[in-house]
Amino acid sequence: MAKEVFDIKVLFTFYIPSGGVETLNRQRCRALIQDGIECHLLYYRQGTGMQNLHGDIPVFMTSSEEEIRNLVESHRYDAIIVSSDYPMLPRLRMLGYQGILIYESQGFGTHEEAARIVADAVPYLHNHANAVLLPETTHLVQLFSSICPWLNRFVFPNVLDTNVFNYVPNTPPANPVIAWVGRLEPNKNWRHFVDISYWMLKNRADLRIWMFYDDTLSQPEDKIQFEVMLAQLGMSTIIERLKSVPHAKMPLYYSMIGDSGGYLLSTSLVEGFGYAVAEAMACRCPVLSSDSDGVRAFIDHNETGKFYQQGDTLQAVLQGLELMNNVPHRESIRQKGRTQIVNLLAPDKYVRSFRQMMNSLGVW
Repeated sequence: MAKEVFDIKVLFTFYIPSGGVETLNRQRCRALIQDGIECHLLYYRQGTGMQNLHGDIPVFMTSSEEEIRNLVESHRYDAIIVSSDYPMLPRLRMLGYQGILIYESQGFGTHEEAARIVADAVPYLHNHANAVLLPETTHLVQLFSSICPWLNRFVFPNVLDTNVFNYVPNTPPANPVIAWVGRLEPNKNWRHFVDISYWMLKNRADLRIWMFYDDTLSQPEDKIQFEVMLAQLGMSTIIERLKSVPHAKMPLYYSMIGDSGGYLLSTSLVEGFGYAVAEAMACRCPVLSSDSDGVRAFIDHNETGKFYQQGDTLQAVLQGLELMNNVPHRESIRQKGRTQIVNLLAPDKYVRSFRQMMNSLGVW
């Protein structure tokens, strides 16, 4: 039961309700509301993630400066957390907001892209931000430490409520499933997903390949190249595509994949956090991942999951086959993986860290 009286009011802003940030916003708002922190969400435009919101969190959908001005003036937020969009910082100041502004680093892509974004953001951060909020992702923490040493940094993991998002008893597919979650864009490295799947099928012809993706956010050129690659490899009818699946249905899918004898394959070049990996692990679905930085927080190789070296298809195939064929090893990874996520991403831990951040910034 949430507290009847809220002692802090915060606003989280992002471009569009989709992907990992939509998941993060929804999860943390529900956890913070339970602890007496009133949370609102502002997105600039509609996205597929709206299907995951059910009225328990106030959501505003606008890019109008007048509407944003009215929102800020009427609600008098104690703090506003701006995810990724650093030009929003001076915009909020110009629209009259004088409270605490926290910039949040999420979804920056490759190391090179992240370095460019942070460098571009420096004057905005220097003039308008009170702090930066980061997940425990090495390259992001190092970037902000070196480029913005004067800026308050708060580093703590994102949140996943495993009381809600957890294993679901099911009737799994008769054949093992390799699954991939993402968008058709270079950083998600869909080409390597197709390549690894192709060679896995050469070793295990009984495999099924499931691909979960948000078609609305995929890059047009990548969509074309994806279809061409599948046709060239004779995989057009083999990869089963599941578009924009509601978030509430994903625990069942992850549980089915885990129980089928398969695994989640994550091929990203760089992950700032990696929600799909954490969610799969929470549902006892083992994960084989590229070493993409953000997921190091919860994958320990051969303990809670498996890593392969970025770009090494042969290593990925061998690791995948071991994960499927070595049943005792697989079951150990499934159990330890779930325990890792339950302990690391617990809502009460996030709430404590968030309140400590607010207290450090004088919000109380």
